[in-house]
Amino acid sequence: MSVLKTPDTCTDGIERIGDECVGVNGEGYDFGTPEIAAVARAIARENKRIDGRPHVTVAVMLPLQSDRTALRRQMRSDVQGAYLGQRQANEGEGEPPKIRLVLANPGRDYRHQGKVVDTLLRMADSSRDRLRAVTGFNLSLDETEKAVARLTRHKVPVLASRISGDRLANKDRPDGTAEPRFPGLARIIPTNHDAARALADFNGERGRENRRTVLVYDKRADGYSQSLARAFSGIEEKGPPGPAAMPFESPAIHEAGSTGNQFTQTANNICDSGADTVYFAGRTLHLRIFALKLAQVDCANRHYTLISGSDAASLRQDMSAKDWAHLRGEDGRAKVTVQYAAPAHPDAWRTELADWRREWKADHDRSPAEEDLPQYLTEPKAALDTLRKRIETTRGEGIRLGSGPNLEDSRTMLVYDGLVTIGKALHQAQKGGAEAVPSREDVGRQWSLLQSRHRVRGTSGLICLTSGGNAYDKPAAVVELDPGQRGRGKLKFVGLGWPTGREQPKNCVIPGRSFQE
Repeated sequence: MSVLKTPDTCTDGIERIGDECVGVNGEGYDFGTPEIAAVARAIARENKRIDGRPHVTVAVMLPLQSDRTALRRQMRSDVQGAYLGQRQANEGEGEPPKIRLVLANPGRDYRHQGKVVDTLLRMADSSRDRLRAVTGFNLSLDETEKAVARLTRHKVPVLASRISGDRLANKDRPDGTAEPRFPGLARIIPTNHDAARALADFNGERGRENRRTVLVYDKRADGYSQSLARAFSGIEEKGPPGPAAMPFESPAIHEAGSTGNQFTQTANNICDSGADTVYFAGRTLHLRIFALKLAQVDCANRHYTLISGSDAASLRQDMSAKDWAHLRGEDGRAKVTVQYAAPAHPDAWRTELADWRREWKADHDRSPAEEDLPQYLTEPKAALDTLRKRIETTRGEGIRLGSGPNLEDSRTMLVYDGLVTIGKALHQAQKGGAEAVPSREDVGRQWSLLQSRHRVRGTSGLICLTSGGNAYDKPAAVVELDPGQRGRGKLKFVGLGWPTGREQPKNCVIPGRSFQE
């Protein structure tokens, strides 16, 4: 007689696979990660509050378990952004449908995404769940791409809030139409290609002088690192040739393997080459190891600038006091400064507006009036002020979200912007009475309409989407990790870089020529 084996569960509806709890939940389950327990309960309370009102379901798909403390803190930042965005979408617009939020854990590195996508597709077909969008997605991996491809193939709209790899994007054609590899996909973060252009725009001649620059890249098959290496290689440089690109190979995103030994040799070669600006195409764990190895090389008091992509936004959380001391050196002066293109930074709009006002006053001999202020700075600043008020309101209501939120790592801001963008698409797609809810197709069709008058005022910048669902000329917040002269290092916003080399046009009206650049 055969015995039917039922799956081992962590809680109702969540399957235990090895040491992981995989599945979808909106009832306050924390997937065994205590850092997100408080905010998971807050999401459950908001879901209960809107129960009985016209609503749809939105899923946040992210790995939600790790044995590394720094990664669990990052998860908390992501989920905090999702909850705050849910609250803002449900109350800010004040229109139906409301958003019921669920957390979807696909396992480490999305390795069990197939089971989670199965559940999400059933929810999309269910008249009770009415899943209308999936957001999150924070790693440019083959498994992530499979999940996005399958969801969009079944007409489930996807909004990627933290993927920067170029492969996970639809291609915009020169005539303004798109090649929809993933029909129904939108993304609010610049691709690695755009981020590299923004860094080149910000650094000007320094980052383009061939003999002073070198590319260090990870050979491992990883969509993020590979597209970042291609993007850095595509920066137009001037002058005589510098050193050839220097590869290394890591075993996995969160494993060091022998990279320390490889980096010792690489650092020595860079010292002999004369380069002082290093473009690094790799993950945060390996960036940290490389920066420390570079600081250890005695190279005639040379100061290095390491330039990397959006994944470096998590670097500061992994740095110890001892690490900072190594980057400073014995004389207390910085030996290595890490610069990266963050998708957002909480100091960006205040700092840029202050600089803009000073320049205006110097040119016009008077202070600018409100109507003179640049929209591409004032509207994101207002959006960030709204997020901060939402955080304070939540605290005033006695709702705990765990530690923070810490806006500096950009995660809370980006996931919040993703939920606000979905909320706007839902409200614009709404037709008929309050009880009616938009179809999946209706929501997906909204992405390319979110521009001009219907632009989204994001905390990370104005979000105006192309025909392919890509963020047009989204600014990169150029941030530096400076080891300083004593104590822990500082995370410092240093300026904005623009992929097109200039600010977004007024009202975020996307010019037809933009696709030919």
